[in-house]
Amino acid sequence: MFNPFIVATDLSPASSAMTDCLKGLKDFGAGDCLLLQCLSFSHAASTAYSYKTESLDELMEKQKKNLEEQGFNVETRIVVGSAKREINRIAVKENYDLIVLGAQGHSLAEEKIIGGVAFGVINKTEKPVLVVPVEKSGEDSACLPFENCGFSEHVLFATDFSEMADNAFNSLKQLVAEGVKKLTLIHVQDKVKLEQHLKDRLEEFNEHDRGRLADLRKTLLKKSPSLQVNTEVCYGITHEEICRLIKEHDAKMAVMGTQGRGFVREIFLGSVSHNVVRNSPVPVLLIPMRN
Repeated sequence: MFNPFIVATDLSPASSAMTDCLKGLKDFGAGDCLLLQCLSFSHAASTAYSYKTESLDELMEKQKKNLEEQGFNVETRIVVGSAKREINRIAVKENYDLIVLGAQGHSLAEEKIIGGVAFGVINKTEKPVLVVPVEKSGEDSACLPFENCGFSEHVLFATDFSEMADNAFNSLKQLVAEGVKKLTLIHVQDKVKLEQHLKDRLEEFNEHDRGRLADLRKTLLKKSPSLQVNTEVCYGITHEEICRLIKEHDAKMAVMGTQGRGFVREIFLGSVSHNVVRNSPVPVLLIPMRN
């Protein structure tokens, strides 16, 4: 499903930590990897000179070896240009199935990014994007990788039953066919939308949406009868509830739809998918709408 795939790196400690924990992608057919670094025109020279003891090639070779030790066939490439444009251009032109990015930090100011490009890539993508969280291990620049690499062990899928979510569900069916072991399907009744005028109908909405989740569950069990599937409907601020349930259910990866391709509402920092990416303790797989 995800072969070949791109790992976008800026050769920082954060991106190195991100490459430490991708072997779980092999459960979804990943094998051939392009380890890609994009240097802006203005910073190409200064970036090269910023490494005192190791060249860009040496740092890239370390990450390549790391990925090879996890069982991937790895090609490396350094290109000059806008990272968000180059990553997406290469993914589309060369028909890659997945883009993998690292993300660090939780605040709006930090924007949970590596190299300042993660949200630019997400906003323009035509390909699925896996955003992997990394955390600083202390006051120095060292970073810790995501602690569990078994993405297929337990996947959480968040749906609002929109066309965008239906599109992501089609990809979820492929993930299930590849071997997801446990799945949690969730729908959040949006407090912002319901509280003022429709909260008195909450139980009516809950009953209806539990039925819709049950239908999705039946569809998935037809593909994988042994799959363990749980469903849950809850009420609150959507991205906060999604992140809460990720932790509560001990999911190893979350899957959501995103508009991608510069869709105007995705530009704003308030989008649910962007806020989940910022705050999720586990990797988030974003599935863009198809053309």
